[in-house]
Amino acid sequence: MKRVETSKASGMRRRGSKAFAVLLASHVYTAPLPVFAQQAPSQPTAATSTATPGLFSTSWSQPQRASEEVAGFEAEGVTAENGATESGETTASGQAAANGATPDPTTVTGSLPATEAAADDGLARDEDLLRQNLPEGKVDGVGAGPLRSDEDETGIRLGSFILRPSLSQQLGHERQKTASGRESRTFSETGLKGTLTSDWSRHELSVTGDGAWQETLNGEGSDKPRAALDARLRLDLSDDTIVGVTGNYNFSREDTDDPNALAGAAVQSGVNQYGGGLSIERDFGLIRGSLSGDVTRYQYSDAELSDGTTVQRSERDRIRSTVTGRVTYELSPALMPFAELTGGRIHYDETLDSAGFRRSADVYGAKAGVMLDLGEKLRGELALGHEQQRFDDNRLSDLKALTIDGNLAWSPREGTTLDLALDTSIDPSTTAGVNGSVIHRLTASLAHDIRSNLVARLTGGTTLTRYEEENSASDTTAYLAGAGLTWKVNSHLDATADLNFERTHYQSGTDSDTLTALIGLTAKR
Repeated sequence: MKRVETSKASGMRRRGSKAFAVLLASHVYTAPLPVFAQQAPSQPTAATSTATPGLFSTSWSQPQRASEEVAGFEAEGVTAENGATESGETTASGQAAANGATPDPTTVTGSLPATEAAADDGLARDEDLLRQNLPEGKVDGVGAGPLRSDEDETGIRLGSFILRPSLSQQLGHERQKTASGRESRTFSETGLKGTLTSDWSRHELSVTGDGAWQETLNGEGSDKPRAALDARLRLDLSDDTIVGVTGNYNFSREDTDDPNALAGAAVQSGVNQYGGGLSIERDFGLIRGSLSGDVTRYQYSDAELSDGTTVQRSERDRIRSTVTGRVTYELSPALMPFAELTGGRIHYDETLDSAGFRRSADVYGAKAGVMLDLGEKLRGELALGHEQQRFDDNRLSDLKALTIDGNLAWSPREGTTLDLALDTSIDPSTTAGVNGSVIHRLTASLAHDIRSNLVARLTGGTTLTRYEEENSASDTTAYLAGAGLTWKVNSHLDATADLNFERTHYQSGTDSDTLTALIGLTAKR
């Protein structure tokens, strides 16, 4: 009789435990739903709950977890009243159920989302995975995922493009010391700059424009207007093949110190430069090959003498066309040596110049170097080579040069950047009996954020212009040094101040010095 009573009592206890377990399961199953009713996706999938355990996973994975825990209560003898497991640990859902309270979404096991913003951020990152032109993060790489720079928060959206214009107005004073005496002037400079960039998931088009117009308000001296326009289109034909299309225009006024400038001219000739190019680049595993073609047109306006008469300079008008092939080998993602070959032609509009020389020439070049890429901290390239121009006129000797070209961008710390550039070019001449000169140029610029809204700038450089030995008296060496400050008044207005000094040393003749001070405002959008 006792056995029957004991069996009945045991059966009642088991049924009571099962009933309590079912009650607890229904409570755990239904309690989170009102809390996350607005956070649950409209069409949940198994991939959502398993692949992204921090996004949308709670309302779908929690019932499964609750049923597993309930099954474990009877199988493992879990005490449901206090929410403790067999090992003595207490789960948040169990403790909340024991106290008759709804579990806190921020403490329930399963990495629940706190707000809808987290879900929106996740969707944005998923969309970014489809882009090939993601915005770059900070230099030091702090943070996870693609970081948005301050520039991404500015600009005017025009369909699928973003326009970032800026307008500057500066007041300057220039003092110049030359062999003919001293000159000084006060001038106004108005500048316009802008970038138009596509916001496409594939391919990219960017157009950059920069121009400045000067007007002398007081004193003597020549204005120095300038303009530049550059357009670049990148077509991602496939993961391994990229096609590039470029176009550009530049305008500048020839410097009085230039050996090719007209002596005694009140207004030197303006130089118009038009260019375009087409390139294709393809990856073959560790080897990358590229082929490009470039065409550049040089056109010179008339120079004006002090008496008002003009002198034509069209005999210097020419077209330079080149084809360049380049092969790069990837020793590692950070170190890639390359070799490059160039061939082309320089064709003058006039077969004979004023002195009776045929200036058209063939162009040959070769160089080898290495590319360095250590991320945003340090990147650049350096190459050594040889370039030669062989003129159609046998009376002109070949113009040869040992070329050193390179650039380096270094950021030793956040807010500090150093840019170095080396460049070698050949400048043909129209002076009788002179084939031209070789120009070596070194420039450096340093920018440092003193504060978040105050940037200090330093610039420096030197330019060496060298002729052949019989014309070495025309050699010049130019030095440039400058300093400046930019105060970011707000996101749309900058105040700038600059001081620049330039000295030109002549192999034979008196040196010339130029000191320029500028102060102004820049409005940007």
